[in-house]
Amino acid sequence: MTIILDAMGSDDFPEPEILAAFELLRLGENVLLVGNKVIIEEHISKLNLGHVNFQIKDAPDVVEMTDKPVESARKKPNNSMAIGLNLIKNGEAEAFVTAGNTGAAYFNAVTILKRLSGISRPALTAIIPVKNRKCVFMDTGANADCRPEFLLEFAVMGSAYASRLFNTPTPKVGLLANGEEAGKGNQLVKDAYILLQNSGLNFYGNIEPKEIFFGQVDVVVADGFSGNIFIKSSEAVAKLIIDTLKDGMSSRFLSKIGYLLAKPAFSTLKKMLDPSETGAGILLGVNGLVFIGHGRSDAKALVSAVKLARNTIDNHLLETMQAEIHEKLTQSNNSIESRS
Repeated sequence: MTIILDAMGSDDFPEPEILAAFELLRLGENVLLVGNKVIIEEHISKLNLGHVNFQIKDAPDVVEMTDKPVESARKKPNNSMAIGLNLIKNGEAEAFVTAGNTGAAYFNAVTILKRLSGISRPALTAIIPVKNRKCVFMDTGANADCRPEFLLEFAVMGSAYASRLFNTPTPKVGLLANGEEAGKGNQLVKDAYILLQNSGLNFYGNIEPKEIFFGQVDVVVADGFSGNIFIKSSEAVAKLIIDTLKDGMSSRFLSKIGYLLAKPAFSTLKKMLDPSETGAGILLGVNGLVFIGHGRSDAKALVSAVKLARNTIDNHLLETMQAEIHEKLTQSNNSIESRS
């Protein structure tokens, strides 16, 4: 079946999306571009790809990055997100990938696909590199304002996701905080700590960023505001490290020799830290597969995002995870009630 690529999503739409679709078609992936057909076809011609048999679904309205989610859904009902997600709802496609307005993607996904039973706030989830492995991090920006029970839901969803993704029966769950002690953090973190402690999950406790990157946990839970800052800061530092090493290695002859000798190690590091290798994060908590990437995504990142979506589909992750989320959420609520 088809994977939908929002052609009006990225900052430079629709060219990165067209180039990604071209590469994916070459690889045998069934991709449907959803967006303003006139604009898409103009850029296909500009890119000299008129000979390619792109699948296009017209969605004349465009959601801009500056648009407010609810207002854009009301004033632009035929936007690419709404059209694409309705195709998912109607069973005409299996997954939706966008690099567009996160708030609008979240609102449209919740409105059209609905939430999973027991979930009040879906969360945007990232897979981040840590020492010797990967880690699930959520929420990365879908929910700026959270209540303690939302973080509990994130932990349940993240634990279910990590158990399937990493084949780990009882993933360790950490709560992002400014200190390891139970009393650290703002009131949200303190209240969420109590819920997680009594949830029946494999709760590690509070975790600082340095412990995250040393691979102490499988899942990190945070409100969307803190999580978004954490992710963006991490990506910025990673880029600074790579750029600094590159500049230093090209400044002197001996450094260039050293770089050539160490190039395989640097290539591995660059690949590990490159966010375009994953391309997007999955929105956990809605009744469908929705992947949201950076607005600055290029064709490489969008190709990676569609590959991630296909891998999720092929491994039947959604179906198995939904059952596990329901089971763990019920267990967590029963555990908390019994301790009250």
